[in-house]
This record gives sequence, C-alpha cells and structure tokens, in this order.
Amino acid sequence: MVERKCVGCGIIKDRKDLIKITAQNPLGHLIINGNSKIFGRSAYLCYNNSCIENAFKKDRLKKILKVPVPEDLKGKLLNEL
Repeated sequence: MVERKCVGCGIIKDRKDLIKITAQNPLGHLIINGNSKIFGRSAYLCYNNSCIENAFKKDRLKKILKVPVPEDLKGKLLNEL
C-alpha cells in the first residue's frame, strides 16, 4: 500500500483513492492521471470539491508542481467527480 498526502486537506490516504496531477518533465505540461506511469513532479487530491477548491484557492498546486497551473484545470477536476 502506497500512501500520499492530499494537497487540499493534508490527509494521508492510499494512492489509489486520490487524483494524481503530474507536471511532465521537461515540458511542464499538466496531466491528470489516476493510474498511469507518467513520471514527473506530482500532487494528489481527494475526490471531493472542497479539496480541489482549497488547492486552487491557496495556489498549493502551483507551489508543489512548480509550474503555472491553468484555471481550466479546476473545471476538469470538478468534472471528474
């Protein structure tokens, strides 16, 4: 069991219970990949609206991924729920 920390709430959960967002190296493109093997700097979010809102409100995704985060990513994440 591999555990990761949610960027929105800070709770540690199993990786399969979280949304994985990866900044693909060296291009820095953001990819939402729940179970893929793409390498790069990654952040994880719970499957709920409040965690997604918190991650964008405080620019946590931008700080962790170290790349600019487009605003339309929030809509894509909310649609995945």
